Amino acid sequence: MDEEHTSISTNEYRTQRLENLEALKALGHTPFGQRFDRTGCLEEISEGFEEGKAVKVAGRIVAMRVMGKASFAHIQDGSGKFQVFLKKDEIGEEGYQGVKKLDLGDHIGVEGVLFTTKVGEPTVKAGSWTLLSKALLPLPEKFHGLSDTEARYRQRYLDLISNEDSRKLFKQRTAIVGEIRNYLEAHAFAEVETPMMHQQAGGAAATPFATHYKALGLEMFLRIAPELYLKRLLVGGLDKVYELNRNFRNEGLSRSHNPEFTMVEIYEAYGDRASMAELVEGLIRHLAETIIGSLTVGTTDEPVNLDTWRTVDYNTLIKEKAGDDFFDRSEEDQRACAIELGCQVDDGWDAVEVGQEIFEKLIEKTLIDPTFVTRLPAQLVPLAKPCEDDPDYVDVFELIIGGREIAPGYSELNDPLIQRAALEAQSGEEAQEVDEDFITALEHGMPPAGGMGIGIDRLVMMLTGAESIRDVILFPQMKPKGGA
Repeated sequence: MDEEHTSISTNEYRTQRLENLEALKALGHTPFGQRFDRTGCLEEISEGFEEGKAVKVAGRIVAMRVMGKASFAHIQDGSGKFQVFLKKDEIGEEGYQGVKKLDLGDHIGVEGVLFTTKVGEPTVKAGSWTLLSKALLPLPEKFHGLSDTEARYRQRYLDLISNEDSRKLFKQRTAIVGEIRNYLEAHAFAEVETPMMHQQAGGAAATPFATHYKALGLEMFLRIAPELYLKRLLVGGLDKVYELNRNFRNEGLSRSHNPEFTMVEIYEAYGDRASMAELVEGLIRHLAETIIGSLTVGTTDEPVNLDTWRTVDYNTLIKEKAGDDFFDRSEEDQRACAIELGCQVDDGWDAVEVGQEIFEKLIEKTLIDPTFVTRLPAQLVPLAKPCEDDPDYVDVFELIIGGREIAPGYSELNDPLIQRAALEAQSGEEAQEVDEDFITALEHGMPPAGGMGIGIDRLVMMLTGAESIRDVILFPQMKPKGGA
């Protein structure tokens, strides 16, 4: 096969491939074929290699060298690559004429026997081959991958074809999600499903996506969190539940934020913040050892040690950064301190708002090894139970790993009177914004409980060392091409 020259336009490539398609049809091939029963995937063929064994394999042509009477090709499926040897004497004159009309990217099926070449490469010697799908457009950069990062996200199918690391990462993501389910089910948690469209956006402080339900004539919202429905299930007597699904928040795009993201939320009746901390530590250790094969994850430049877990309260971290006397200062002095440290704060911000700015901008990114940050200001977490010794703080943790929040965990607030007051305060005293059905459910008695949410996308980033959330989402949200 002649090497394709990079100066040739896509249209010229396509025209040539259409000509090859017609030639293949003239030779009796169906350009977009039917079912092909394989002996196994290419990885299985490789692992079960036996000299002289008869096999049927299939895959996409990713490399090919056509010679006068014999050709070598590498085919690839979702599991790996394997070499194929096509010889005129074996497949016949017409069969070999068809080989000459194949292009990189075409899918073929091959029936033959296994042998080892003189250079020691396991290979299938073809007795026959079948065209399964004709590629009318070329693979990216002669199969060397997409150099344009944005193109990798917009055309993920090309990224997966050409980038082995990308294929490995998404296989790891699938395995991580599967092991989360296995681990939770082994700990007697039941998977449930709750509504994705809500009449009221609740369960977190975020801007929702709005839609309209024609049949009911209602404005609805894509959920920002499943929390309030899962707590209803605790009221109903389902003691250990989890939901693994999508949340939607109509907010910005960044290296660690995508408006459509995957979460697992977990609730355990009669548990608390400490039981959730124990659960998430065991889960993440299990994922690292099972999927990654090590408790050291992340990147070579910034490894994360999952063998060491720290617990520290929120105010201690603020004092370490802003001074032991930070909470004794006036609000004006606190704002001045934050500005001096490099934060941007608004006039009128109170101590909680200023402290949170210091935490998010200066502290969080420094917490690389697993850190449970506990005892947050109640103003920040209206759905959590107050600390027994000081109701200005709540019994929660934020689990920070690799400089990002991976999971918040709570001792859940189950007092309906305090819950109503907290939700009203969060909604600016607008009672119509409070989910009355949720409050009614609490008034029927919700047991004390621990609850937790784990961001799957960020978890995968942390475990695999991916730099951007777009690297771990198959089809991340993007601005329209050429848009402002």
